[in-house]
Order: sequence, then structure tokens, then C-alpha cells
Amino acid sequence: MAGIFAGNVMEQNAEITRERIVATEAAIRRYIRHTPLLKSDMADFGLPPGPLTFKLEMLQHSGSFKVRGAFANLLLRETPATGVVAASGGNHGVAVAYAAQRLGVPATIFLPDITSPAKAERIRGYGARLIFAGTRYADALAASEVDVAQTGAMPVHAFDQKETLLGQGTVGMELEQDAPDIDTLLVAVGGGGLIGGIAAWYRGATRVIAVEPELSPTLHAAFEAGQPVDAPADGIAADSLAPRRVGTLMFPIARAHVERVVLVSDDAIRQAQAALWSKLRVVAEPGAAAPFAALLSEKYRPAPDERVAVLICGANTTAVNFDG
Repeated sequence: MAGIFAGNVMEQNAEITRERIVATEAAIRRYIRHTPLLKSDMADFGLPPGPLTFKLEMLQHSGSFKVRGAFANLLLRETPATGVVAASGGNHGVAVAYAAQRLGVPATIFLPDITSPAKAERIRGYGARLIFAGTRYADALAASEVDVAQTGAMPVHAFDQKETLLGQGTVGMELEQDAPDIDTLLVAVGGGGLIGGIAAWYRGATRVIAVEPELSPTLHAAFEAGQPVDAPADGIAADSLAPRRVGTLMFPIARAHVERVVLVSDDAIRQAQAALWSKLRVVAEPGAAAPFAALLSEKYRPAPDERVAVLICGANTTAVNFDG
């Protein structure tokens, strides 16, 4: 069985190519936004001067990048009459609910009870059936698998599905079109669908740095072990960056094309959220602020004249007075 599983992973990974990402972008284009860039300078944040580009993916439909993978699944796979089922810490559920509403497909979303109220309300607002199950993403996933077995609905995995990675890879495609001269891209990691898709696009042509909370070091633990393994799942970003482990599909891509993992504290993430709001009037949820936290806390220190981009991947958060 292990050999069959490994073979299946290799077969699916072989399909996560630049050519397939281009084809996926064409399929989902009418349903997604080509999100903008914001040009800044690291000196604006008290850091050594240097060019800084933000990719504002939190302006995407449903409030995060996840809608790209959601539409890729619903448009590239055959959806049964019973609809789709997804387990999520929040953003994936919001995205699947939005995509299902747009395409007229029934959707059931399973959430853990740590999901932020803002995300749960968005899911309800898109008309999906919402079920809370357990305290962590893994609990919601297990409950969703039972529902799939009972109903025959199509499961839409948050990160460990070929179509999900292809959809998220379109972020890299857009960024290369709009900012072809960047040297380094900082990307948040939870289950790894986003960074896996982006790394599959760049294939080493641009340095990709993974950023995770210290309390949810899923990719860091996988790199140390040489394979996806269970890791702690806690902290301020637990509703978006805290599955138990990274996906099996993304891991070989990350091992080949992600340079390293940077870990940041919850305090650094809070400070990054506040700085993004104070200097740019950009609202970022905790998980989305993690990549900028790596810069702001100097856990990642660019070389002189290094052209850095930061992906702000979501803004589904309850309103916070960052001004204090």
C-alpha cells in the first residue's frame, strides 16, 4: 500500500507544472481577481532601506487566496449532485462556500471551534451548510470524511489536492507577470498548498522563503524529519496556519524549491499586523501577517539591494483597533 500511495503522489506531482498552472489560470480567470501590488520601502518600517513589494491577495474574492484553489477544484473536477464538502480552519471554507454559491453547487463546510467568528459568518453568508466539529482542523477533516462517505459529495481538500495546488500556483504566475524582478518572496505556510503551488511555479527562479509561527511549525518539522510529520498546532494564527502536518503533495515541491523556513513569534505577528495597518492601512489576519513579521523582527534579513516581496494572503479577521 505504501508503494501505491507513493506512486500516486509522484504521479500527481508530475502534473503540478507551470503549463498546468497556466491552463488552470485560464479556467478560473473569470471568477478571480488579479490582485494588485503595493510598492514600499523597508525604511518605512524602520528597517535598512531596500525595495519592498506587497502582493495584496487579501483583496481576493472571499478575502483570501484560497478561492483560487476552490474554483480550480469545482471547475476542473466533476462535481456530483450532492455537492462538495470541505474541512477548514476558516479561509478555505469561506472560499469553497463562495465558489459553490457562484457556481450553484451545494456546499457543506466543517470547522473546528477555534475558527474566528468573522470567517464562520462569511461562510453562512455564502449560503453553505456549516458544521462545527472538534477543536482543531484535523477534527473537522475527520468529520468531513465521514460526511463524504455517507453522502457521496466531492471532498475539496484545503491543501493536499492537485487542483488546489494548481489554483494557488496562479498567485506565483501573477506575481511574476507584475514583478518579474523580485529576488525573494516570503510566504506563510499552514498545510502548504499556497507555497507548494507558488514554488511549483517559480521552480527556483526566485528565492521562496517559508514563514511559520513558532507554535505551528509544520513545514519546519517536515524539513527536519525528511517527510511530513505531526507538529504542534497552536498560537495566534491557529485557525489558518495550524494543521497537524503539511500535505504529502506539496512536500517534495517544497523540499526542492523552498530555500528555508523562518519561524516567528505570536508577538512578532501582532506587531506586523499593527505596522501594516499603521503605515499602509492594510488589514491582515494573523496568518497573513506572518511573512511580514519575519522581515519586521529581522528573522529574515535581506542582503543589501535584495528585492523582496511579501505575500499578504488573507484579511478575514474580526475588526481590531491596531492603533491602540
